[in-house]
Amino acid sequence: MTRTVAHAHENEYDVVVLGAGPVGENVVDRVRAAGLTAAIVEGELIGGECSYWACMPSKALLRPVIARSDARKVAGLRESVYGPLDALEVFAHRDQVVGDWQDDGQVDWLDSIGVRIFRGHGRLTGPRRVEVTGPEGEHHVLSARHAVAVCTGSRAVLPDLPGLSGARPWTSREATSSDRVPGRLVVVGGGVVGVEMATAWHALGSKVTMLVRGEGLLPRMEPFVGEHVAAALTARGAEIRTGVSVSAVVRDGGTGPVTVVLEGGDHVEGDQVLFATGRAPRTEDIGLEKVGLKPGSWLDVDDSLLVDGTDWLYAVGDVNHRALLTHQGKYQARIAGAAIAARAKGDASLDGASWGPHAATADHAAVPQVVFSDPEAAAVGLSLAEAERAGHRVRAVDLDMGQVAGAGLYAQGYRGHARMVVDLDREVILGASFVGPGIGELLHSATVAVVGEVPIARLWHAVPSYPTLSEAWLRLLEAYRG
Repeated sequence: MTRTVAHAHENEYDVVVLGAGPVGENVVDRVRAAGLTAAIVEGELIGGECSYWACMPSKALLRPVIARSDARKVAGLRESVYGPLDALEVFAHRDQVVGDWQDDGQVDWLDSIGVRIFRGHGRLTGPRRVEVTGPEGEHHVLSARHAVAVCTGSRAVLPDLPGLSGARPWTSREATSSDRVPGRLVVVGGGVVGVEMATAWHALGSKVTMLVRGEGLLPRMEPFVGEHVAAALTARGAEIRTGVSVSAVVRDGGTGPVTVVLEGGDHVEGDQVLFATGRAPRTEDIGLEKVGLKPGSWLDVDDSLLVDGTDWLYAVGDVNHRALLTHQGKYQARIAGAAIAARAKGDASLDGASWGPHAATADHAAVPQVVFSDPEAAAVGLSLAEAERAGHRVRAVDLDMGQVAGAGLYAQGYRGHARMVVDLDREVILGASFVGPGIGELLHSATVAVVGEVPIARLWHAVPSYPTLSEAWLRLLEAYRG
């Protein structure tokens, strides 16, 4: 049978963006604000992974979990919130947050700023050229006068394990979109996704077992952070097994109970298994080979997000592997959009200096992240170990958050910890880490201090309001100054 293919139409724009998640949306927003024309290509929902299967649905699942936990630590309120969460109501709110997996609102916004949307799969066919294959087999050939930006994000990676492909495991997508609570959930991995989903599903009623290859949870943060989070999960009834590796998964017929086999012969049984063991770039089928790059690879870029060895191809967000966080990808998009516009206009004043308008310097020095666990965890900049490895002469200043007056008001029996890492030669903060209830909102002040390289002597005059958790800053500075 001969398949009829629609005629290919060529369209020319100043900028063509592959991927309409938050990163791609921010690129086209910035170039349109600069007066350039733009088209965006997307094969799934406009709004991307973050909007439908990651940041937004996961935080919708976690918000009632953390709110209930906080309420249980408040005198006069705790007795009112000891019942179970209403899982169906939580799921309904989650579905509302993600727009029932419909992207009409995102489409309307792109239309409002004059961006042409092409539905389908986009592939590079040469420098500044993209072919889009639509859902009905139609083809469009797009050419970019100035730049193509790859903003296709990343996907969850499943390890090559015997039996896994037929066991129908969860990845982050299924874990954030499921509308059924498994009786027993096995979580493989101790990073951010593993910790957040273990927190959410345990509170929704699953008996959770975490299998972690390393020594503890959240290994990219200060060790005390993962220790606090693990202690809290264990106290609530979750089981955490560290130093273990999975060798196989058994699930007969892809239904019923699942058995996770560990190296050494031990095993764990559950009703569902979530693998949160890493991510890979969505670059395997976007035509990189047509422009001399390796399909499926992370794309190396300079600080303006220009792909090494090119003068037209940008890689923004997860695909460049600099910081796999939505807010950091959107920051990169603002930088890339400004750099594309400046180059398109032949602007000789393009400023690639650190902290300039065309350099994503924060990727190296000040990446902030909040983990919505219970307790919350947050960090920005360098940990103590990272600062020492980088050759800085540093001092770590630690604080038991329970010593802050506001902590006792926030929650009875408040448990938490804070650390700032100080460069002793310049007397500025290189990094800060926090763990404890409600500390996520402390992080931006730390980020401002790190990005601004605010001298300790000047921070002494930044007076925190009493009695708030932010008084932690005063206690840290007092400890540093002695």
